Amino acid sequence: MNNIPKVKIGIVAVSRDCFPESLSVNRRKALIDAYKAKYDEADIYECPICIVESEIHMVQALEDVKKAGCEALVVYLGNFGPEISETLLAKHFDGPAMFIAAAEESQNDLSDGRGDAYCGMLNASYNLKLRNIKAYIPEYPVGTADECADMIHDFVPIARAIVGLKNLKIISFGPRPLNFLACNAPIKQLYNLGVEIEENSELDLFEAFNKHAGDARIPDVVKDMENELGAGNKKPEVLSKLAQYELTLLDWIEEHKGYRKYVTIAGKCWPAFQTQFGFVPCYVNSRLTGRGIPVSCEVDIYGALSEYIGTCVSDDIVTLLDINNSVPADMYEQSIKGKFNYTHKDTFMGFHCGNTCSSKLTNFSMKYQKIMARNLPVEVTNGTLEGDIVPGDITFFRLQSTADNVLRAYVAQGEVLPVATCSFGGIGVFAIPEMGRFYRHVLIEGNYPHHGAVAFGHHGKALFEVFKYIGVCPDEIGYNHPASVPYRTENPFA
Repeated sequence: MNNIPKVKIGIVAVSRDCFPESLSVNRRKALIDAYKAKYDEADIYECPICIVESEIHMVQALEDVKKAGCEALVVYLGNFGPEISETLLAKHFDGPAMFIAAAEESQNDLSDGRGDAYCGMLNASYNLKLRNIKAYIPEYPVGTADECADMIHDFVPIARAIVGLKNLKIISFGPRPLNFLACNAPIKQLYNLGVEIEENSELDLFEAFNKHAGDARIPDVVKDMENELGAGNKKPEVLSKLAQYELTLLDWIEEHKGYRKYVTIAGKCWPAFQTQFGFVPCYVNSRLTGRGIPVSCEVDIYGALSEYIGTCVSDDIVTLLDINNSVPADMYEQSIKGKFNYTHKDTFMGFHCGNTCSSKLTNFSMKYQKIMARNLPVEVTNGTLEGDIVPGDITFFRLQSTADNVLRAYVAQGEVLPVATCSFGGIGVFAIPEMGRFYRHVLIEGNYPHHGAVAFGHHGKALFEVFKYIGVCPDEIGYNHPASVPYRTENPFA
């Protein structure tokens, strides 16, 4: 995963000058020791210069963590804390910031050993709001050294996503296909998020592809594809063109990323792509996604953005799928009912032609694209990667800007069931608790497109916090409500 940041977090302890500084010193040391004992110490840095009590200390601490290469900041209230200096830390730090506070240790030391950080956190949050400063505050931000170490560990994927977005360029090749208005991409919110966007035409891409004909690197890429596909290499005649296309995209990234560190692509695959390029790009898209460079289908710019956020949060491969079709009743009765605790309406099938990485598929093979081949010669639809998606926990999610530039998002946790799909493409049988209601009152009511990003594992907690941090109103973050919690638009008499 070379296309996402490896975030180094700086820990700065703060102290109110009318409280013993030793409380913050000793509690910071205990926190660092706890973190290093539980987690990889390479991503954390203890600011040793001072305990921040004043604005001068704040400047010294900022210079220190910047010099140390920290990209994220934890402000640790070892006692009540100086509400002005500590919030200025977050204001002037160029990156995501988190605020946590120390719990009291013992009933035997509640005189000189009482720090009142529980109270101080209230003042910190108030001052952050007054100054319009963004900061991540955990669900319960006061804890022991061990508990605060866990909070920092939870902050790592959130910080990784925020830092990644600040350094991201989305490269698109479009425009989107006809009848794909759902994949609209208002550009304004991308800029508001700090994301750069480079929009190109298919003709630009086609020209670059043709210039890569005969590239000396093609045989090595073909060999790598052959090794990956193994017995699933059902269309060997198209590998050379696919390798040429892969090199075209990788070279384009290097030549066009400019001052940005990270890149994702919103690509085109129809209607003219197949006949002009002579293949479909699905397998190449899957390979780049496997390297941490998500490539969305059908010029879905916010789909690509969502995939990238999921890559940063999960530190793993993601995919983009259509929320595609219902599970047939006979499949539910035979393979799901009584074996898994889901109703029929909790289930659906997620599908795309073949953009899911081979490591996330079972019994995969590279074939032709069945839907496209209904209207075109089979030979120009070769290049799609098919297989059932690996069973296990997943998070379905998406970030989207509405046509009037309002950021919205949804997050739902569930799983891919170990049920044979009996179908084609990259596809899986998904189950999300209360999916039927979520489908109606979040996806349909919220006018979301049919594409959803999929992270492998349960990452809803971090994704929810990322969406809040980047400016999505919490009321605009949909999730699958339990049966006891009605949606705002749900008919109480239905």
